[in-house]
Amino acid sequence: MNDDQKEQALTAWYQLLKEPEIRMDVEEQYDELLKAADEMERKGLITSSEWRKLVREAGVAFARAIEGVGGGT
Repeated sequence: MNDDQKEQALTAWYQLLKEPEIRMDVEEQYDELLKAADEMERKGLITSSEWRKLVREAGVAFARAIEGVGGGT
């Protein structure tokens, strides 16, 4: 496992989590985060435990964004 590649991939993942690309809606952002996490695990950059953590973080961010879009009560 290359630590530099892992660090770069995780940095990009967290950047996308914080600041989605222009014209990217919440669902697209969530989908891209999951794809990126899958790819990092497939390449052996992260462990399955790290993958689960990223997927949970993406899910929490998605749920919060959806609550905000729904008008929140």
